[in-house]
Amino acid sequence: MTEPRYRIRARHTPSTVTVYQAYPPGIGLPAARRGRFPASWKRDRMTWVKPSFRWMMYRCGWATKEGQETVLAVEITREGFEWALEHACLSHYEPGPYADHAAWRRRLREAPARVQWDPERDLFLRPLPHRSLQLGLAGEAARRYADEWIVSVTEVTPLVRDIHRCLRRGEPEAARRLLPTEPPYPVPRELLAALHP
Repeated sequence: MTEPRYRIRARHTPSTVTVYQAYPPGIGLPAARRGRFPASWKRDRMTWVKPSFRWMMYRCGWATKEGQETVLAVEITREGFEWALEHACLSHYEPGPYADHAAWRRRLREAPARVQWDPERDLFLRPLPHRSLQLGLAGEAARRYADEWIVSVTEVTPLVRDIHRCLRRGEPEAARRLLPTEPPYPVPRELLAALHP
């Protein structure tokens, strides 16, 4: 079966969805210990969350990039995640969802969340033809994320290193068995249609 170009794939339960972020140890480790971001985490800055584990690995280089050495699996409420999607704007102009460039600019100024679609990655972090969601949270969305939506924060850096070690040893099947399962996330079709060209 052909994978749709735009689809949200994520670990989820009936009430939660898991997103990934990578931080320096000074932020990531306290967040994992307390289940909440520390005071040094800036609520007034945009933060990007990624439902795709493999896209997160592409972004952080298997937790080897400076400032991204600690990978977190952040379980948040589906209610919060869907609130962010409903209040999001595409991060760049596309003619489909917006009447014109000016309409997109107006929406961008108002929206507390941004949606960006990037090529999903395979196990070796090569681009795939279908897209992976990134969700940027700012203002009200960032505050809600940090203070209301989080159910749990788990450090998954050891898992990241185990998978990367398998790949370096030439054991892709062993690495694949360790990957988190990310089935399609059931977003209403009309909501998803408003978030891509």
